[in-house]
Amino acid sequence: MNAEDSVIGRIETEVALLMRFAEATRRAIPVEAHRSLDRAAYVILRYLDEAGPQNISALAARLNLDGSTVTRQVGAMEREGLIAREADPSDGRGTLVSATASGLRRMSMVRLARAELYDEMLASWTEADRADLATLLTRLNEALSERTQARRRS
Repeated sequence: MNAEDSVIGRIETEVALLMRFAEATRRAIPVEAHRSLDRAAYVILRYLDEAGPQNISALAARLNLDGSTVTRQVGAMEREGLIAREADPSDGRGTLVSATASGLRRMSMVRLARAELYDEMLASWTEADRADLATLLTRLNEALSERTQARRRS
């Protein structure tokens, strides 16, 4: 095993642990805000909050998911009153999905609870270390997204 393999092995292990610890932390925290939304609903609401109303295809592309998967998630969210559908003014056959006030409130509660948790966990880190982590996580997510999109095209 060369040095590069060792680094890649560490990255693989650390990412696996990150996903496991993140889920365990979410489940172990008694604060209701952390459990107010499932991951899919949270990510969809975050995107709708940033980008505004979107059609299912745009949501699926942004989340690197199949349209049918997003349609099911949106249906469940609509039943919970988290999102609303309306006719797409640019395409009479299509619909746009937008976050409701209730959905945005719940998303904001989760976002605040997560921000407080990460702020507490990273309290001993320097601002530079926090910024580096944010930058590297962004790059990792972009690489994962690009890989998924490339595999779908081929």
